[in-house]
Amino acid sequence: MAQVEVESKPSRHSLPDATGHFGPYGGMYVPETLVTPLFELAEAYREAWEDPAFHRELDLQLKTYAGRPTELYFAERLTRHLGGARVYFKREDLLHTGAHKINNALGQALLAKRMGKKRIIAETGAGQHGIATASVCAKLGLECIIYMGAVDMERQALNVYRMRLSGAEVRGVDAGQKTLKEAINEAIRDWVTHVRSTHYVLGSALGAHPYPMMVRNFHKVIGEETRLQIMEAEGRLPDEMVACIGGGSNAIGFFFDFLDDPGVRLTGVEAGGYGIAPGKHAARFEGGKLGVLQGCKTFILQNPDGQIDVTHSVSAGLDYAAIGPEHAYYRDRKRIDFAYATDEETLEAFRMCARMEGIIPALESAHALACVAKRAPRLPSDSVIVVNLSGRGDKDVQEAARLMDAVEQAR
Repeated sequence: MAQVEVESKPSRHSLPDATGHFGPYGGMYVPETLVTPLFELAEAYREAWEDPAFHRELDLQLKTYAGRPTELYFAERLTRHLGGARVYFKREDLLHTGAHKINNALGQALLAKRMGKKRIIAETGAGQHGIATASVCAKLGLECIIYMGAVDMERQALNVYRMRLSGAEVRGVDAGQKTLKEAINEAIRDWVTHVRSTHYVLGSALGAHPYPMMVRNFHKVIGEETRLQIMEAEGRLPDEMVACIGGGSNAIGFFFDFLDDPGVRLTGVEAGGYGIAPGKHAARFEGGKLGVLQGCKTFILQNPDGQIDVTHSVSAGLDYAAIGPEHAYYRDRKRIDFAYATDEETLEAFRMCARMEGIIPALESAHALACVAKRAPRLPSDSVIVVNLSGRGDKDVQEAARLMDAVEQAR
């Protein structure tokens, strides 16, 4: 009798597979010169992740240097203002350097040191990953070079200075759109040239294997803490969790511990920009299609000829044409829902959070808050929403002020 193969549902802990795939997404699409270094990195990461000594060191640095655990904060005035669900913030903005990015920067820098790599490169859009990497390199005595698009350097000038103050060399990129995609391209070129001495600290849950897996695992502490904290605060799990999504690092870290809880709705919020029209936004699931970009197969904003579309977002950290492959996988399985917030909605949420709670969020995080502003009033008053406040908005105040003034003048 012929055997009938029954497809089993992969566990969240079994993904990606040995080839770095999340179903049809992910993989390792890189120049031949990077294949061996990536396999070496995957093996070094596996050995470190299985080593209790590595975890002890990482946990110590996350506590004493980064400032973990971060608080779960009940936004009482915002809850009353919106009506409906009780709203909590997971306060990643309280971390050293101002965002969740330091979780991954610490993990990868410790891994690089373990591998004997003394030269670190990284890319950054909003600057938070660049600051985190520069700070960690200063602490560990590692050489640090940060690639950043020229446009992003202008709108995040404060963060550029902070990186340089920590001893990093910041290299502006003038090619293409002069934003995050081009910064990643230059970082990859550098890595190909100096692969023996250099570790590339990729900042989001995308790129070639093992990066999506590593970045997710270094950030999953966010969701693990949230589970314990919301159980203490409410005695139950939340009804919904909301996070902004560029590449997807803060979101997958926030969501990962809840993927097996079907009663918890998980919502990722992309950048709607000026609206869903070609070149006006960065919402990959609103007009994107399957393709390969910078190392992995995932949803990408591209034209019919396969050329990468121009993207736009008020937030530099969400202004990217591709989304992390694990998000694409869970979107197919209807486990993570996706929405988008426009620039106008985001700026209003930025202002609302500051006025209601005295907390200035990153413009990236304000996308998630814009979604919460729509969702909370539709839910019963005994419902609970937790939003990941992935970063603080110090870096965005001048840009937000400029944009808000332009809106007022247009009126």
